[in-house]
Amino acid sequence: MADGEELQTFTSIMDALVRISTSMKNMERELICPVCKEMYKQPLALPCMHNVCHVCASEILVQHGYICCDPSSEPTSPASTPATRSPRMGRRVIPKPDRLDRLLKSGFGTYPGRKRGAVHPQTVSFPCPACQRDVDLGERGLGNVFRNLTLERIVERYRQTINISTAIMCQFCKPPQLEATKGCTECKSSFCNECFKLYHPWGTQKAQHEPTPPTLTFRPKGLMCPEHKEEVTHYCKTCQRLVCQLCRVRRAHASHKVTPVLSAYQALREKLTKSLAYILSSQDTVQLQIAELEETVKHTEVNGSQAKEEVSQLIRGLCTVLEEKQTALLQAIQESQQERLASLHHQIQEHRSMLENSGMVGYAQEVLKETDHPCFVQAAKQLHSRIVRATDSLQTFRPAATSSFSRFQVDLSREMKLLTDLTFIKGYGRC
Repeated sequence: MADGEELQTFTSIMDALVRISTSMKNMERELICPVCKEMYKQPLALPCMHNVCHVCASEILVQHGYICCDPSSEPTSPASTPATRSPRMGRRVIPKPDRLDRLLKSGFGTYPGRKRGAVHPQTVSFPCPACQRDVDLGERGLGNVFRNLTLERIVERYRQTINISTAIMCQFCKPPQLEATKGCTECKSSFCNECFKLYHPWGTQKAQHEPTPPTLTFRPKGLMCPEHKEEVTHYCKTCQRLVCQLCRVRRAHASHKVTPVLSAYQALREKLTKSLAYILSSQDTVQLQIAELEETVKHTEVNGSQAKEEVSQLIRGLCTVLEEKQTALLQAIQESQQERLASLHHQIQEHRSMLENSGMVGYAQEVLKETDHPCFVQAAKQLHSRIVRATDSLQTFRPAATSSFSRFQVDLSREMKLLTDLTFIKGYGRC
């Protein structure tokens, strides 16, 4: 009896681990950059509601003939002057990844993303790798795009959860480097104990810097306006963009509907919570619709094959002239079947994204944990549009294609002289 209970407990634990593993794997799909296919690093929130790594965005603009600032550059760090280097470190060479070697330093007076040789200001067109549309970034290019801090935090939490984070080494030690024990948000660097003391001497202003856990990515404490470097305080409903106090008083927002970011946070959080609650409460419906779609796929495969066989049997009894026509007819059926299956598989994939352990739902639940109002508004705005589309698809459900191939019938009652014009009775359509 005891052995049976232990086996049941072990089975339950293993089932829970499998569910958690599946959920985390699905969650990871939401955290992958569409360009480099790796987890986001300093993601930027594009106006089209998609995200892309800062480095990847810069490379794309360079490939399209724009001048971009080196995204690896950071504000001055304690190691920026030879006089303040640690005695434990030699002449420090800052590593630059190969993929950054192609990035060009911007000239005097240029913004990240200005076209080479441009005399007059122009808007920067960015080809989004996710939606394949050209996105208008304005005259300042990437300098006008917000960094998605909420997504960064979720990526960092995910890495810690699945334990894939590597040891962080001190940035100022002479090889062999020691493992970093402290970080400094002000210096944007990670230190070992010895180097931290060296660069934060007692009695200086740097001694008041708050030590943090070491990290490879230093984020600002709050979401800042890319143009004015001021903390965002309002949300422009007309532009659908977070703005700071300076942006608010500009002529561009004079007649716009501008609301405090707290109001936008509360309204958007309520909408996202309700939409997510609806999807989570409709899991049985999602499963039923997925089952119906999978059954439709089976019927489509069977009926499509049957239709092809019927046509083949009729064609094989005809003369040589019909052999060329046979290829065209079968090709028509094959194309229709493939298009239907592609549509149905895509619809199944969309519905699977609404399951409780899917990446979209898991990502939405993580976003709801965000307490920084501006950051939440930024992340939730782009996520809510996806949730709304999923909700609409759930409420107006209908299979994307029919499984019937009845329209692919061949009329053989015509005379032989008309066989060269032979086609399906009703013609053939897409689906």
